[in-house]
Amino acid sequence: MPDVAMRACYLRAAELIVQADALIIGAGAGIGVDSGLPDFRGNQGFWNAYPALAKAQLDFTEVANPRTFEKDPSLAWGFYGHRLDLYRKTMPHQGFEVLKKWSELVPLGHWIFTSNVDGQFQKAGFSEESINECHGSIHHLQCMGECVAGVWSAGEFIPQVDPTKCRLTNEPPSCIAFSGLARPNIVMFGDWNWVDQRNQLQRRWEKRWLEIAINNLANIVVVEVGAGTAIPSVRHFSHRMSHELDARIVRINPRESLVPSTKDVGIALGALEALRGIDAAIDKLTTQ
Repeated sequence: MPDVAMRACYLRAAELIVQADALIIGAGAGIGVDSGLPDFRGNQGFWNAYPALAKAQLDFTEVANPRTFEKDPSLAWGFYGHRLDLYRKTMPHQGFEVLKKWSELVPLGHWIFTSNVDGQFQKAGFSEESINECHGSIHHLQCMGECVAGVWSAGEFIPQVDPTKCRLTNEPPSCIAFSGLARPNIVMFGDWNWVDQRNQLQRRWEKRWLEIAINNLANIVVVEVGAGTAIPSVRHFSHRMSHELDARIVRINPRESLVPSTKDVGIALGALEALRGIDAAIDKLTTQ
């Protein structure tokens, strides 16, 4: 996109955000790329991140599956243990600070809807009570079986992984109620046993926040970052907010930036570059 057209997009996005009463942040895997996190786009992207799985010709849907925990727990926990360790070590990029700044500008505050399981928003300082992690969180565990344990923190589990084989070399976590295997509290492929205890609470918080926004006739803007169509959970939420609440969408995605209407803004860039560009435009608007 030429510089003139990009500046116009930045300005239009900045105007929408400055005029907003409430902000919704929608985030997919693409927001973490600038922090150094893989987005697993296609088999090649997944296999670049996990060469041992490429050698075995195992794709993301096969590994991120409850059946793998049943058949080969050391491989399943090798993959998820590596991710848990990676997310614990990764610091959110500066774009998260930009989003925090914007969320403090709007009078009715913000809500976050994310398909990411990495906990980066919490690490960036966003409140736990302002986030819907619609696919769960790798920082929490649940039992592999159907039991009363519910959901608990993964904080005491320190995975040791052989990256050349993508296998866990220490003992996997156990259920806190029984001695059986525990798994991440994440929605996997072919998953009928995800315990949505945390997410039910998050949805109640979300409903309460939306009711406040609706009751105040809020002008809502959705800033959607790095959310594609391959796993469209975040996109569906953004479009629902547009349809039900007449929210405008600022969509940041380097490959899939098409927006529903001419009232919305699509920016075909990565997260950090686009957020910085919009923020610079906001600073110009607010200091004039």
